Amino acid sequence: METIGTWWMWAGFAVFVVVAIAVDLLVMERQGAHKVTMKEALNWSLLWFSLAFVFVGWLWWYLDGSQGREVANTVSMQFITGYLVEKSLSVDNIFVFLMLFTYFAVPAEFQKRALIIGIIGAIVLRTVLILIGAWLLATFHWLLYVFGAFLVITGAKMWFAAGQEADIATNPVLKFLKKRIRIADRFDGEKLTTTINGVKHYTPLFVVLILIGTTDIIFAVDSIPAIFAITSDPFIVLTANVFAILGLRALYFLLADLASRFHLLAYGLALVLVFIGAKMLMIDFYKIPIGYALLVTATLIAGSIVASLWSTSGRARSSDA
Repeated sequence: METIGTWWMWAGFAVFVVVAIAVDLLVMERQGAHKVTMKEALNWSLLWFSLAFVFVGWLWWYLDGSQGREVANTVSMQFITGYLVEKSLSVDNIFVFLMLFTYFAVPAEFQKRALIIGIIGAIVLRTVLILIGAWLLATFHWLLYVFGAFLVITGAKMWFAAGQEADIATNPVLKFLKKRIRIADRFDGEKLTTTINGVKHYTPLFVVLILIGTTDIIFAVDSIPAIFAITSDPFIVLTANVFAILGLRALYFLLADLASRFHLLAYGLALVLVFIGAKMLMIDFYKIPIGYALLVTATLIAGSIVASLWSTSGRARSSDA
């Protein structure tokens, strides 16, 4: 596997992630169970966003001095494009988390812990999948075409499924859990288990965590091939993924109350997946420059967001009239 990441870059990034999560957990413990405010979510979102661009700025500076300006520019744009794609696809995760929290009536003060545990699991899972994926692609080049076709099909399915509400009650994982374990009908603080009449039960919060974990597996299958279409460097793939995931919890609390206003975003994400899948399918015949890929991706996402806001504001004006 070819990568610009040296052993000390891998080690340094691992230390950064561990410290970042530890600080996040420490802050959460000091604050205790509480409802995250919009201001708090915005501050954390800006922090994670800023750290991602501080990282890519440092990466550009390091590569510019060690491998030249062209390599530095290319790798930096690959990171930014990958980060943008992963960050945008994570919005779909947010909509699913919102449905889960609503379905199980998870109190707002307990949602923060559920999300941070889910994020830790997602980082571990994606690290394993990315390293395996990088090895497979380096060994079996033809898998690029499989991934490309998969992304095109997934994008088409997302387009036609956009706007349809998922029925959580029919979720196979939830059905399996109901058959295999005793589930309490109430929460017991932030505990994952509780005792009722001397019998151990799992709380609804435990069930939510399991569903969040399985949801991320499904989304990882979509998002990881998407970023491999941008770059095959496992260091860039992993760092872009992790930075997007680290900001997921703050982004959830920032967008949860505004989810209905971004109802057209799914269509933009569908087109992004189709575009990236097509880019992967053409890789041996025509390589779309990374700058154009970044421009197309940003335009599709921004266009769907603007269209969503314009549509919702239009409906609001019509209802007021």
